[in-house]
Amino acid sequence: QVQLVESGGGLVQAGGSLRLSCAASGRTFSRYTMGWFRQAPGKEREFVAAISWSGISAAYADSLKGRFTISRDNAKNTVYLQMDSLKPEDTAVYYCAASGLVYVGRTTDEYHYWGQGTQVTVSS
Repeated sequence: QVQLVESGGGLVQAGGSLRLSCAASGRTFSRYTMGWFRQAPGKEREFVAAISWSGISAAYADSLKGRFTISRDNAKNTVYLQMDSLKPEDTAVYYCAASGLVYVGRTTDEYHYWGQGTQVTVSS
């Protein structure tokens, strides 16, 4: 069992940056692939980024590549999402998720544990 708690969301102007953090409980954090998803009002939850247990492999939504960076610190049981050059369309609730699968998945079905989400609002 893994419990996930996101933090770092907030209100930022377009062009600004935010860094989200996701703290995980449990001693087996390093065994999980970790991902970030987001959900805007009236839209389905969508993939943002994911990182393998080792941190060697990462995947990004094509539309976000170059602006967002995922990383993890297994010693701190934490995964991060650095978001730069933010746009109003990045406004959403951002969710952290953990997957017991060995590969880096991009769909919600591939993730088994979810955090409660943190709101990110980008003003124009």
